[in-house]
Amino acid sequence: MTVVQSDVKREWHSRSFSCDLWTDPAGRVRQDFSHASDELLMLVEGEIELEMEGETFKPGISEEILIPAGISHTVRNIGATTNR
Repeated sequence: MTVVQSDVKREWHSRSFSCDLWTDPAGRVRQDFSHASDELLMLVEGEIELEMEGETFKPGISEEILIPAGISHTVRNIGATTNR
């Protein structure tokens, strides 16, 4: 499935979320961080693993995951290529 960023941005804005594109090389880990507001995460390309509140998620392309405000979470690029 192809994700069109302008479509996602428009839809997320209608739900009061911003939309930014993050790019991480293979092996990158963003560990134990949280945000002051709810965050939506959507994988556009690659393979990631999200750890939050003792659970591990491996979202597919275009799958949304809601990360509630204040929840510590870790995101890992577990693929062999860059993810977005």
